[in-house]
Amino acid sequence: MPKSSEEHRNEAVYRKAKKEGYRARSAFKLLDVQKRYNIFKRVFYILDLGSAPGSWLQVAKQFSESNIEKYNDNYYHRDHYKIMGVDTKNLAPIEDIKIVKMDFTAPEFQVEIDNYFNREKLDLILCDASINKSGNKFSDQARQIKLCYNVLELRENLKIKGNFLLKIFQGADFENFYKKMKQHFMVVRSLKPKSSNKKSNEIYLIGLKKKY
Repeated sequence: MPKSSEEHRNEAVYRKAKKEGYRARSAFKLLDVQKRYNIFKRVFYILDLGSAPGSWLQVAKQFSESNIEKYNDNYYHRDHYKIMGVDTKNLAPIEDIKIVKMDFTAPEFQVEIDNYFNREKLDLILCDASINKSGNKFSDQARQIKLCYNVLELRENLKIKGNFLLKIFQGADFENFYKKMKQHFMVVRSLKPKSSNKKSNEIYLIGLKKKY
């Protein structure tokens, strides 16, 4: 059976990711968000949830390293970065990044965060995590929303004016979650990156400048 144009496009993006050294084409989703909303501006302390296979960690490291030189001024600046990735799946090591294998919705995960970041507030929280889809779009969307609420609770680790990005599925309760995000961030935007599968109902919510 001939491949669809979507399959060909996905294969092309995959090949581009490998050529540029990224572990997966999902790196381009994060780069699309960065290009639109500049979420990595003055970012040094980053938490990445649902990290496997690690392409978002690679992008995060890339910007964190450049920020040390780029923002060496009298404003908020650090002479180092700290990045933590967490997933229940095995994740190959990435130099200078802390990788934790556990369920980030477990209460004990907060201990990992506190220990690694020395209880300092984070600049950015990323989440590309997804539930294991059953094929029932209604139950899958409900389960993903529940996961998103768990992720949103971790915003307490963000500094004031910190940024937040997570994957969500469009459908029932999406608007309610969007409104919840607006309670906690000065600016909330939604984006379907160009590199996302057009047939997928995934979309990304970006929370800019945490309020409190």
